[in-house]
Amino acid sequence: MSYVHLHNHTEYSLLDGANSISKIIEKAAQLKMPALAITDHGNMFGALEFYKAAKKAGVKPIIGMEAYLAPGARTDKKVAGVGGKTAYHLLLLAKNKTGYQNLMKLSSIAYLEGFYYKPRIDKESLRQYSEGLICTSACMSGDVFSHLAAGDKKGAIRLVEEYLDIFGSDFYLEIQNHNLPEEAGYEKVYQLAKEMSLPVIATNDVHYLERAHHDSHDVLMCISSGKTLTDAKRLRYDTAELYLKSVDEMYQMFPGKAEALERTLEIAEKIDLEIELGVPKLPHFPLPAEDAQLTLDDYLEKLAFQGAQRHYRELTPALQERLKYELSVIRKTGFAGYFLIVQDFINFARQQNIPVGLGRGSAAGSIVAYSLGITNIDPLRYDLLFERFLNPERVSMPDIDIDFCFERREEVIDYVRRKYGKDNVAQIITFGTMASKGVIKDVARVLGIDYADSDRITKLIPVHQGKPMKLEDAFSNIPELKEVADSGGEKYRELIRHAKVLEGLSRHASVHAAGIIIAPEDITKFVPLYETEDQSKQKVTTTQFDMGGCEEIGLLKMDFLGLRTLTVISKCVEMLRKRGLEIDIDRIPLDDPETYEIFCEGGTVGIFQFESKGMQEYLRKLQPNRIEDLIAMNALYRPGPMENIDTYIHRKFGREKIEYLHPKLEPILKETYGIIVYQEQVMRVAADLAGFSLAKADLLRRAMGKKKKEEMAKMEVEFLAGCEKNGIDKKIAKEVYELIFKFASYGFNKSHSAAYSVLAYQTAYLKRHFPAEFMAATLTSEINDPKRIVILIDECKRMGLEVIPPDINRSGAYFEVPEPGKVSFGLAAIKNVGKTAITNILALRETEGPFNNFYQFLQNLDLRLVNKKVLEALIQGGALDSLAGGRAQKFAAIESAISFAQKCQERAQNKSQISLFDLMAPAAAAAGENYASSNGENNGFIQYPSLPEVHEWSLQDRLNREKELLGFFISGHPLDKYRQEISLFSNLDWEDEETFKPGAMVKTAAIVSAVKNHLDRKGRFMAFVTFEDRINSFEGIVFSSTFEKYGQYLKAGEIVFVAGKVDDQGDNTFKMLCDEIIPIGESRNRLAESVRLTVDTSHISMEAIDSLFRIIRDHPGSIPLMFEVRTEGNGAGLLLKSRKFRVLLSDEFLRQVQEILGSEAVKLGR
Repeated sequence: MSYVHLHNHTEYSLLDGANSISKIIEKAAQLKMPALAITDHGNMFGALEFYKAAKKAGVKPIIGMEAYLAPGARTDKKVAGVGGKTAYHLLLLAKNKTGYQNLMKLSSIAYLEGFYYKPRIDKESLRQYSEGLICTSACMSGDVFSHLAAGDKKGAIRLVEEYLDIFGSDFYLEIQNHNLPEEAGYEKVYQLAKEMSLPVIATNDVHYLERAHHDSHDVLMCISSGKTLTDAKRLRYDTAELYLKSVDEMYQMFPGKAEALERTLEIAEKIDLEIELGVPKLPHFPLPAEDAQLTLDDYLEKLAFQGAQRHYRELTPALQERLKYELSVIRKTGFAGYFLIVQDFINFARQQNIPVGLGRGSAAGSIVAYSLGITNIDPLRYDLLFERFLNPERVSMPDIDIDFCFERREEVIDYVRRKYGKDNVAQIITFGTMASKGVIKDVARVLGIDYADSDRITKLIPVHQGKPMKLEDAFSNIPELKEVADSGGEKYRELIRHAKVLEGLSRHASVHAAGIIIAPEDITKFVPLYETEDQSKQKVTTTQFDMGGCEEIGLLKMDFLGLRTLTVISKCVEMLRKRGLEIDIDRIPLDDPETYEIFCEGGTVGIFQFESKGMQEYLRKLQPNRIEDLIAMNALYRPGPMENIDTYIHRKFGREKIEYLHPKLEPILKETYGIIVYQEQVMRVAADLAGFSLAKADLLRRAMGKKKKEEMAKMEVEFLAGCEKNGIDKKIAKEVYELIFKFASYGFNKSHSAAYSVLAYQTAYLKRHFPAEFMAATLTSEINDPKRIVILIDECKRMGLEVIPPDINRSGAYFEVPEPGKVSFGLAAIKNVGKTAITNILALRETEGPFNNFYQFLQNLDLRLVNKKVLEALIQGGALDSLAGGRAQKFAAIESAISFAQKCQERAQNKSQISLFDLMAPAAAAAGENYASSNGENNGFIQYPSLPEVHEWSLQDRLNREKELLGFFISGHPLDKYRQEISLFSNLDWEDEETFKPGAMVKTAAIVSAVKNHLDRKGRFMAFVTFEDRINSFEGIVFSSTFEKYGQYLKAGEIVFVAGKVDDQGDNTFKMLCDEIIPIGESRNRLAESVRLTVDTSHISMEAIDSLFRIIRDHPGSIPLMFEVRTEGNGAGLLLKSRKFRVLLSDEFLRQVQEILGSEAVKLGR
């Protein structure tokens, strides 16, 4: 007896299949099954991963798909099948390479042409791409079964005959048995097979690995549908039989049908598929006509030497030798076409004035790349190594990632599509997985476990380098985690059991941020395609294989990254050009002392790669004064090497002695004060001390970095032998080896650090010398990120720049510099104000001059573009404040103003003499309106209606509307009056990474933005609260014990002082476990240690002093009172502590005191 499972769903039947590929193949191997199929729903996401894993395990891989078949044409969304079905199931298996390619084509067609709820093919596409495919009638959702179950035997026969016509002897009827009542219909399928003398196969619709996993699969279905296990109407499989069964189990499920089981072997034997891996499949690069006689290698050499001549002017023997060496390696590895393709689209970008990065990753170490313009940083100047990029002893496709202006990246991708054919280019898919913390939360929701309880578990799971520890490791190594889990009884045990089964499974597919594939011909010959939406909800075609899979089949993969910094530099330089200043950013001096002051001061907000608070602190200590310091700091400021930053700083200033294990290390490590910072230094050490070639040294670095024990053991022997051959003491050689081993695991790529540090220096240069233009460009680049805008506006204020609020008469579409030292707010930053509306407004302002009143403003605008919604936004965002009247008045006048403008425009179109008085008089009289006069330019004297008399909005209302439209407050902030309290009592700093360490205590003032009350498992109230400070919003979790004390203060709009611990979510979001929530005013009396009143005796009367003491007496409390008494000419003043009075720091007390002494005269002490 033998059997092959042909109907199997893996994790790539997203949120339906619960089999990881590695585990299902491992079990098939354990069951000694000769072959195994993958047949995910409508896709081939896992096909390549499955193929490789099966081959490695000695199991024959069968690549297939359970396709969705449209009842009619794939593009027809109206035709329905039996029972209203919009798609049937059909099992397809690739018999050979032709079948595999046809399967990829069909899956691609399903997503790109037939998607309607599901990715669908149709009979037409089946006929066209049937060669090399085996087809079975699939499960109960198949069309043959559906017709038989509905009593339509003739229809079923007609379908079978059609499939026989398409597939011939490669068509099989399929039966299943999962002990479901509705499966009785399979007996009809079996009988039909007998009647028509058709082959039949018996399969199991495998969705999970073990019988015991059936309830975990039920949980997975609930995660998919958003349901809980208590929901009786949820989608579920009422069977525990959908697991990978043994041969014996399969024979037990199909008594008397041995031939249907054995026939699965017949199908497996038909399979003859080998997928070609690791062979580069580069697109053809067309040579220009004048160089058509050259080979790709010769043409590359020609371009490289021409470029080198431009860069270096004098080609020294050493330079020529390096250039020829790199070209020889490229020739030997066959990658000339790769370099030519990259330089071509980069040259296109430069010709179109699309900003391109200096370089990214190890490619910056290549002189050929530098000469071709692929990179723009001199490898010789920074001692960068080609072998770190392209190693002749480990041939693999080069990896050149390119940064482009993030606004224009798509233009380069479009160029590539046009050049190589749109059918040959696609973006790359990526898959999100169910990591430990997330799967605990998901399963807990499905089981009805309270959020607070699941949260207790997840916050105990450690996170390393942004990834949470796996559950198995966490429960094995963290006793507290096991204690918490055990404390919850059976429900907790269920939670952990299900989570462990589902952990690591793929959850969703999305678009890779940068990856692009360029194929030599139609991409579906190499990889199937998928269609999804990007972040802007635009449809995007991607590969179905992830980046690793695309590279393994040999396709050319490029990362086209959108880098905001390039956009900032470009916009800044353009603004300067309009002022008559021409700046070549690539030729600025790299030794400008004023630029280094930016870094030394820690004033790096807006400076690429150097912006975080932690980095700013180290920069102040380091006092960088050369580009090498920035390159080193960029490399060091990462987990692992950070521990060496203080040593680097101490050695720079001579506070710590620099010692070298061997004199040969000094020239390699002198630049970094004896510390190994870069991977290239590891390679240099191996080359200079052990005599390794740089290529071999790179292999050593890789082995050490990936901790490949066998390779390391072999290379250690060679390293020590090489050192001994070069006369280095064995003991010292061993110490050197251990030294480079320690640093190799986290040493950084110097090529990347150098390129990005020079880019950072360029931004700092602009910020120092052209601050207004730089900040305007930076603000514009962040125009859709209100939180970021707040940070940047605060930085403008710190720099002494005035930020002019949005103004219809002064603002452009984006942030601009109207005059030195000022930045004007961009209209495009206002929500609901689109580009076309702004264009219309600015064009009218250009021709007619400034707007004077609301009615005149609208008179000649295109009201289809500048409509009611746009006007509401402009008014509430403060952009119309320069027009006569208050915001509430203009807001109330919107409809009458639109009506007025429409009638003006109608009369103008009719070429009639416009008499606005005649036009508006009847309506105005009916509305009780009066007229105000204004000089108009077209008709001499024009009369406009006056604005309605309405109450102006309160300060809070005005600010709330600003927040809604701008994403932040601009004319003030509800927290402004509490600056003292925030400064003294808050420790929340959004730019300081230390603030967000799990378990850290955080205190801050915030507005209660939203409250969601919730009952915990004991029936007590708790809450999820959204808090908002001046910069950001964050979630607070208020458990029942805290809610009982402070729930009364949790009202939307309330300003409170909140304190608590940072919750460890492992998802880079800040959440607070709230311990205390009190009104902001109360925080003064809880946290202030004193209050100081400054009294200037030269400017205060005795009457005022009497009033002051009356106020003090009227507000007794616990806060010690101090007086700073100043006299004329006495700046510091005399400090006196009151023995008699202690006060209550209420809002009323502060208001009354400030009325007498002034707003700056009251200082809280801490």
